[in-house]
Amino acid sequence: MSSYQGRGLHGQVVEQLGERIVGGVYPEGAPVFSEQLEREFDVSKTVVREALKVLAAKGLVESRQKRGTVIRPREAWNLLDADVLRWQGREAPNFVFLENLAEVRGIVEPAAARLAAERRTEDDLAELDSALAAMAAAVHTPDAMVDADLRFHRALLNAAHNEVLSRMEVILAAGLQVRDRFVHHSRHGSDPMPSHRALLDAIRDGDARAAGLTVEALLAQAAADLAQVREHAEGTTKRTGRAPARRSRSAA
Repeated sequence: MSSYQGRGLHGQVVEQLGERIVGGVYPEGAPVFSEQLEREFDVSKTVVREALKVLAAKGLVESRQKRGTVIRPREAWNLLDADVLRWQGREAPNFVFLENLAEVRGIVEPAAARLAAERRTEDDLAELDSALAAMAAAVHTPDAMVDADLRFHRALLNAAHNEVLSRMEVILAAGLQVRDRFVHHSRHGSDPMPSHRALLDAIRDGDARAAGLTVEALLAQAAADLAQVREHAEGTTKRTGRAPARRSRSAA
């Protein structure tokens, strides 16, 4: 399902309620009162009803007889939905989720890189070159680096010329955006350029084995960077009871 960002009043209600549910503001089983939402957001019954339908389709809420609308448990959520993925990272990072994402990347991206080395076209190489140049230009601008990193990995999947792998971009891109926001905005990250440049070189050379191994090394470094961010965040929370501020440049 496509993102509901920027879709008028209906979209705003979906966004804010989705963020609250995924962020744990509303616990599992908590009731959702339509009348209260109408007053809070100053919207009509129709807007609230349609917003709750969207959230129900994402597995976040359900209507029950005699109980009305309630929050569903996390295991019922559609975790592959682009909005649900994006909402995971609006506040404090969910490190278990990010580690699950890393495991999926470890399954998908080495295979995609090997196929890309065998199937890439000149247009694919041009897009990878352009994305890498954007990463180099954004190395001191975390938000721009997030966008450029996502562009590079989207181009990698597309270069495999497998329509199912290309669809994985919806999952990986949304999830990567969550992960990148925390790693790029922290002080704990390695220089992303050498690994990405080496990957592009292997794809350009048509070396499938090198491309797969390079992605595996890149993902191992990404996991190490994330572990540092997690260690720092948990240490800061223990000392101060507050989550740390975010900044950095690491990419994967």
